Amino acid sequence: MSSNAPVVEPLAGPADLEAVLAIEEATFYNPTTREWYEAELARPEVCSVYVIRTDEAPVAGFAAFWRVLDEMHINNLAVEPRWRGRGVGRALLRGVLRAAAAQGIRRATLEVRRSNTPALRLYQGQGFAIVGVRPNYYAQPVEDALVLAATVESSQ
Repeated sequence: MSSNAPVVEPLAGPADLEAVLAIEEATFYNPTTREWYEAELARPEVCSVYVIRTDEAPVAGFAAFWRVLDEMHINNLAVEPRWRGRGVGRALLRGVLRAAAAQGIRRATLEVRRSNTPALRLYQGQGFAIVGVRPNYYAQPVEDALVLAATVESSQ
């Protein structure tokens, strides 16, 4: 990463959304569509999208989550391929959990492909634990999802 600390903040406009969509395309077998993001961003009381910025990248990664009462469900979290393995994902997840705690969120959940070892390491390193399995949850290719959950603390 750069000499200055990365910044995690809410998605700020069309250029950020374009970067999010490009990261989606580079990351996921079945990327989330522009239409989904536009519809969800029209519901700010439910959906939040945060980006992480570095000196060299206006958007190095992003996280989208839903808020329901005092819980959050992380729908997507991804880092641009050239920034992977450099601590950006960890900084992004920590920043999103801090923002969630500031909103009164106390619990976080998400699904991850069983085979996605780097993501599992990231989440478990931040206090997430496997609490269930959703058989055949993912398509292209078909694969189970592991359900992870964590307590969100204000000290994140």
